[in-house]
Amino acid sequence: MAFIKKSGKTKLVPLPWTTGQTITKGSLVSWTSGRLVPAGSSTEGYNMEGVIRETITSASDVYTTNGNVMVEVPVEKDVKWIADFTTGLLVTDLGAHCDITNGYTANRAASSLDICKIIGFTSLTKGTVVLNIGSGAIKGQA
Repeated sequence: MAFIKKSGKTKLVPLPWTTGQTITKGSLVSWTSGRLVPAGSSTEGYNMEGVIRETITSASDVYTTNGNVMVEVPVEKDVKWIADFTTGLLVTDLGAHCDITNGYTANRAASSLDICKIIGFTSLTKGTVVLNIGSGAIKGQA
């Protein structure tokens, strides 16, 4: 499960990682105390930076030592991402906003932070979204 860029302009940026944190490649990341951590279901969109391009486990160097990770950051509005969904995505969900269950899964059944705007249907568990993240994020405006 992950967020994978479908189209639009992004750039890879090395950013500081918080030691002791694990994450799966393709997950959203957010800021805390000047370092990145995995984004969660209650993370506000304006605090998210982008999608991490590597998996970090307890065996990773950056897990135990301060270091940078590569993050894919949107550099234009309306970058499209393929997203995995935790609940049954429907064609009638197109145009709706939804939250995330965790940093790597969208949740069509929740809409309080509006991290994703659903713009494409692939299957019950996969669709296309525009992420409402970064300094320009506005609730309900993905």
